[in-house]
Order: sequence, then C-alpha cells, then structure tokens
Amino acid sequence: MNARALGLLALAQIAIGAAAIFARFALTAAGPLSVAALRMAIAAVPVVAVTALHGGYVRYDGPTERRLQFAGLALAVHFGTWIASLQHASVAVSTLLVCSTPIFTEAWSALRTRTWRPLAATSVALAMAGVAIVAGAPSRHETPLGIALALCGAVAMAVYLLLVRASDVRYSTPAVVGRTYPIAALVLACAALAANDGFPSVHARGAWAGILALAFVSQLFGHTALNAAVRVLSATFVATTTLLEPVIAAVAAAIVFGEQPAPFTAAGAVLILIAIALAIRTEARAALRSA
Repeated sequence: MNARALGLLALAQIAIGAAAIFARFALTAAGPLSVAALRMAIAAVPVVAVTALHGGYVRYDGPTERRLQFAGLALAVHFGTWIASLQHASVAVSTLLVCSTPIFTEAWSALRTRTWRPLAATSVALAMAGVAIVAGAPSRHETPLGIALALCGAVAMAVYLLLVRASDVRYSTPAVVGRTYPIAALVLACAALAANDGFPSVHARGAWAGILALAFVSQLFGHTALNAAVRVLSATFVATTTLLEPVIAAVAAAIVFGEQPAPFTAAGAVLILIAIALAIRTEARAALRSA
C-alpha cells in the first residue's frame, strides 16, 4: 500500500467532512447552488494558476482531454444534483443515497474485469450499513424526485472518480483538477443563474467565511488530495473511505454547534471503520497481485 497516499486520503476526508460545518455558515446568506458555484470558482483560481505556471495545459493525449472534460461535468452534476435533492428528500436519506458511490464503482469494476471481489463487496455492504445507522431513521417525506437526484449525485461522483483514475499518467494532479474544477465551476454558475439562486452580499461576513473555508479547505485541499489518492488507489477504495464523512461531520457539529449525535452514531462509525479496514486489505491484495 502507498503510505503517503493513505495519509493524504485520511487528511482529505477530515477536510471534506468539515464541509458541512462550513456550509452551515455559508448558507446563512446564499443559496445552495451559488455556494457550490462560488466554492468551485474560488478553488479553481489558484489551481488554474499553478497548472498554467507548470505547463500543465500542454495537450498530451486527446482522449484524456475529453475524459477530463466529462469528469468536470460529472463533478458539477454531483454537487448540483445532491444539493437539489435536499429540497425533495430528508437530509438523512439524501446523505445515505449520495454516499452509495462505492456500490457503483465496484459494480463498474466487476463488469469491466468480469471478476467479483468478496472482500470489496463485504466492505461496501458494511459501510452502507454504517452510514444508514449514522444518518438515522428517515422521515416519511421522501419523493421519487429527491431519491433520484441523490442517486444521480452518487453515480456522478463514481463517474468522476473512474474518469480521473483512467487519466493518462503524464497528467499530474494539478493538471487534472486544473481542467475539471473550472468546468464544474462554470456549469454550477450557469445553473445558479438559471435557477435565480441567491448569491451572498459583500457584507455577509459569516457566509463568505464559510464559502472561503469550503473553497480552500474542503475543495482546494480535500478534493484535490482525493484526486491525488485516486491516481494510485482504486476508485472503490477511495469512494469507500468517503463514507467517513458523515461521522466526521457529526463529531464536528457536536463540537462547534453542540449538536449531539444520534445514539447509534458510534455503532455506525465502527461499521464504517471495519469496512475501510476490509477495503485496505482488498487494495493491498490487489497491489501484491499486480506487483
């Protein structure tokens, strides 16, 4: 196993898990689509600058260029559909469904390789059970549209991870996100304008603090580190570790806002940790077979 990639992935999950706290402040004076668009746009500025400075926009491979364009679109769809699902489904159900990304990455892997990995399948099942416990019992106010949008968000993230994983190895992580982040920002900005989603005023300091934290901590560091990790670790493994995010968010909310987690949160966290341990074992075995 690549220890550096694992460490980077762990820090990335902490940064991304804190996004719920940052978003709480950001949404006090802005709409969800505008928050997502500003998050991506602000994060894209330094990424594009660094990529350009290091010659990362030199075209190495036509198919990879097209693949990354679709990845940027998938990233925008992930954020857009998941946020929209919150208007038509409960937070618990929406979060649970959008965290089902590993199911789709593993299904694609099984179809592509025509092999079934029992440990990977078990880890996904345990992780989903853990997230279900953490999310708690859903309300009765779900709609088919809300469920469909949340599942669309999960599929979109699976597509994004798989497309990035398949990128030409000559494309560095800055070169990858230097392409996908601006595309996602542009798509989300157009969606926010079309939906007449409210952008925050310049005087909304709390909202801007949340947006900047989302951009620099959760997106620029967290998701960029996730992109780096998926270049050397399987998409299913990376997607499975993202299921730690509900646990991290619950702990952070308890510390910052005094929100007490549900009674079964600890049990759900244990299941998720066991699932990640199984995923690590699966990844290690795959690495040994390919060595």
